[in-house]
Amino acid sequence: MKGGGISSYNAMPGKRRWSWLVIAVLGLVLLSMLVPLAFLLGLHNGFHSVANTELLLNPELLHYVIFSNNVLASSVVIIQTVMHAKASKKQVFHVLTDKQSFFSMKMWFFTNNYKDATVEVLNIEDLNLQGHDRSMWVPQELRVSFLSKSKTEYISVFSHLHYALPKIFPSLTKIIILDDDIVVQRDLSALWGLDMGGKVIGGLQFCNVKLGALHGYFGKEKYNPNSCILMSGLNVIDLVRWRELDITKTYQSLLQQREREGSGVGVGGMLLSFEGLVVGIDERWVLSGLGHNYGISKEAINKAAVLHFNGNMKPWLELGIPGYKVYWRRFLNRENRFLSDCNVNP
Repeated sequence: MKGGGISSYNAMPGKRRWSWLVIAVLGLVLLSMLVPLAFLLGLHNGFHSVANTELLLNPELLHYVIFSNNVLASSVVIIQTVMHAKASKKQVFHVLTDKQSFFSMKMWFFTNNYKDATVEVLNIEDLNLQGHDRSMWVPQELRVSFLSKSKTEYISVFSHLHYALPKIFPSLTKIIILDDDIVVQRDLSALWGLDMGGKVIGGLQFCNVKLGALHGYFGKEKYNPNSCILMSGLNVIDLVRWRELDITKTYQSLLQQREREGSGVGVGGMLLSFEGLVVGIDERWVLSGLGHNYGISKEAINKAAVLHFNGNMKPWLELGIPGYKVYWRRFLNRENRFLSDCNVNP
């Protein structure tokens, strides 16, 4: 690429930072093991059962979807969303996770209270998703380096499994997708009234990187090189319109074309599948870059409804940017015995 290079996300901290990273990751792993064990031994302080199936399927309620294998991060997202909501009783959260994380996720959400909201945990391996690749199911992050500008950006995009959403939730008409590396600072209920204008998805259109800079991910597909990139993090999806236009089929066709051209990379399909079908939302709703950009002003942070920690410096890690981590951890219950026992102290 002229003036730049692209690689998938990887962090390159110094030796000391690596040691802190290992400690933090081990703490999170221990947390995922200790939660279900404590539940089996009867050490929990309460049990909050998921509400009945009618609530989970009711399209009149406000449905949020989170793809995550991080118990702590997904819990913080839900806590913040619920705490800022005017009517948490209308909120339903669907957390999709893998087999390894399912039990700890389920026990964590059952033994913690989220006001009047409903929380459902789904194991992606239990779902009937023939034709959908489960190997890449969490949101993907690309690191884009512009050598001529000595600048690096991080692009967050959907996973393969995001394109199974209409099948996973056949009764729902609209959903909001939340990544697990965000902070919610405002009530999000107004997004349910977003005028989609016949389009499929609403989200931040990131213009620091244009599609033309990522041409290596595309084959013979036609696209506008000056188009901005749709970021994951906070996305509103009209599932009715998605089904009408069969976005899933569009994505799968793009994948098949890449395979015929000798490349199995699915990122190009993710970047092009919604072309012309995006409703842009501005930085008053979502502000990105808190996982890598030290130069974000406090004024911009305070104005945004959602902060997105895209980048290699996640707020639950020691290497997270100190000035930003406070926004993430203020809803963290430091008295929780599991966090202290596992040495989880972001």
